[in-house]
Order: sequence, then C-alpha cells, then structure tokens
Amino acid sequence: MNTTDRTDLAAPALASGSEQTHLRAGFIPLVDAAVLIAAAELGFAAREGLTLDLVRDVSWANIRDRLAYRQFDVAHMLSPMPIAALLGLGSNPAPTVAPFVLGRGGNAITVSVRLFETMQALTGLADTASALDCAKALATVIAARRRDGDRPLTLGMTYPYSSHNYELRYWLAAGGIDPDRDVKLAVVPPPMTSDALAAGAIDGFCVGAPWNMIASEKGVGRIVATKQDIWASSPEKVVGMRPDWADRNRDSVLRLITALDASARWCDDPANHGALAALLAQGAYLAAPVEIIRHVLAGKFALDAKGNARVVPDYFVFHRQRANCPSSEQALWVYSQMVRWLWVYSQMVRWGQVTYSAEGAATAASAFRSDLYASALGQAPAADSAPQAADVFIDGRPFDPENLEAYIRGFDAPPPSV
Repeated sequence: MNTTDRTDLAAPALASGSEQTHLRAGFIPLVDAAVLIAAAELGFAAREGLTLDLVRDVSWANIRDRLAYRQFDVAHMLSPMPIAALLGLGSNPAPTVAPFVLGRGGNAITVSVRLFETMQALTGLADTASALDCAKALATVIAARRRDGDRPLTLGMTYPYSSHNYELRYWLAAGGIDPDRDVKLAVVPPPMTSDALAAGAIDGFCVGAPWNMIASEKGVGRIVATKQDIWASSPEKVVGMRPDWADRNRDSVLRLITALDASARWCDDPANHGALAALLAQGAYLAAPVEIIRHVLAGKFALDAKGNARVVPDYFVFHRQRANCPSSEQALWVYSQMVRWLWVYSQMVRWGQVTYSAEGAATAASAFRSDLYASALGQAPAADSAPQAADVFIDGRPFDPENLEAYIRGFDAPPPSV
C-alpha cells in the first residue's frame, strides 16, 4: 500500500537533469480522493512510469502549506484553492495551478436532527422538501431565534476558499439568509464534522462524502441539500501543483494526467464500485464503513435515521461529461463568489474576499490549466465546458462567463436579513 501519515518527509533524490517520477501526493480522507487512490493502488500510475506516494492529511490548510513548502509534489485540493493562491489570498498563497479535475459532486449540507425538527415545527416543512424550501425554513427558524434572543446558529465548512463555503453561502442566500450576519460560519475538518454535530458544537455543516451520510446514519444529522441542488456541474476537487514544479517536470505532469484519466474512467464504471468502496474504506484512506461508501457511490442517501431516503443521479461523476477538464468558466464562477458588487462602495466584494478587476478575473481563469490537460490527452481546450456555463443554479440565476461583471452586479444587494 503506497500511503504514509509521516510529516517529516524529505524530497526524493533525482538524477541530474532528469524529471521526477516518484511523486508525493497529499490527500484528505474523502471519497473524491478516489481517482488518486486508485491510480496509486491499481497500477494506473505505474503504467505511466510513475510512483505515487500518498500521504493522508487532516486539513486543507496543511495540504496548502505542505505543497508550498515542497513536502508534497502534487495534492488533492479544493477547486477554489489554486484560484485563491494565484490571487494572493490566504495565509500562505504560494502559486498553484490545476491541470486535472478529480470529478464533480460529493458535497451535501446537513443540519442537526433537532434543528430540522424545529424547521418542520415552525413551517410545516415536509420530509421530502426541496433544498430551496429547506433554506427558506431555516430562515424562519433564524428569525424566531433572533426574536427569542438565542445565539446565532453555527454552521461548519471545510475552508474559506472552498466549494463548501461558496455552496453553503449560495444555499443560505437563496433562502433569504445573510451568511455574514444571520449565522456564524466555522472551519471544521471533514472527519470531525459528524462528531462536532453530535456534540452540539455546530448546528450543521457542508462537507464532502462520506461524512454527511455518516452523520445521518448515526442519527445526529439530516441531509437538506446536495451539491447537485446548488450547481450540478461544479468541479469539486482538483490535482494541484506548483507551476515551477510543473514546468521542470512537464513530461511527468503529462504522464500523471494520462494515469489519472485512466483511473477516473475506472472509478466511473459502476461495475467497479464494489472494489472501489472496499479500497476507499481501508484505514489508510477513509477508514469509513464500506456499505456507506457503496451507497455514496450509488447516490443513495439515507437522509436521516427514520428511513427517509433519496437517490441522487450522478452524485459522483469521476470521468463522464468531460468532468476532468479544468475549465476557465468554472474558475470564473468561483471568482464571482469571491467578489461582490456593492453600490455604496462602488466595488465588487461578493463575499468580501477580493475586489473585482478584469486582471483578477484573468488570473483566476489561468489557475485551471486546460492546456496541460489537452497536451496529455489530445483534447482541445476549446471544448472546455460551455454546457456547464448554461446550468441554472438553485436560485434560478444562470451564469454567463462572457458577461462576468454583469453577473456579479446582478447580486446588487445582500439577501434580506431574516
């Protein structure tokens, strides 16, 4: 098994003038690390002359820092992380690029059973309510708590520059909740979310599989929305690397993309999901019940411990629908969530992370290296992701990357504070 938890890792020795073929790859224990794990364990990397040494880590901040400080050569990363890094955001924004997307889907929003029961009691919310109806019901609860002088609800997400943060905020805003005034958002590492919910340290969370399902199976959480409810085609995780390392090891990068493409094809085949679940369940990887991982891969959700269930088609897409091609359109949507137009200040600060500029948008788009993807697989970047740009989001608003500034200005006021 090609994995380690060690933190005192020295760079591998290289022959003079040669490219690196022994690659150290950091990952977080989530189902969407599957493509990397299968590439290392099932020989896809070896067929391309590469060795993948997988290093399990506990937080995205650690992943970011260890890539920056050259303890990792490549890393399993949240799709917004390379964009944030190139924009100089965060505590250690070392330049990072992403030439491969590890797939789509996998996130969900879960609230405590007690909070969901309160949502039902105050609004008559049905067990089969939509994600949008759940957000609106939560707004009613928040308004009631404010009237009663109760503390703001605390919702967990995994990292400030994450799809979880932006999806959670988008869902809240669609329901009329201001994420910065009406609730408290806290960073919680994915494996800790279900225990934090059970302990009452948080009232809900947005995180990747399998941790939402684990909370519902334990009877402490109720799943109220999935990533597909918010933006079905959103890229979830990517393979990140330092651009200088990619330049020095271009052939190895292209071989890595080829290996990951083959691995993603294998992971996407339902006939392989039993073997994939068994592999991911191992203690070195997710250390999670194999049956839960099987259900996650099939999109079969036990929403709660009372038997309410839902099947989400394509909950995970590892390869189909050009899921692995890093797209500038995808990067620009992430950028649109980092900024917002506020008329009073005449500047764009969507969620207050960066001020809008045309240069910033171009930098954000450059983080997703479709040129490297195309060089490895012979697929032209022009085929990028036009169908994804036409997706309609949970609030009914379509995203037009060709009119980015107008799209951002469309969020011309904060959601009404409940």
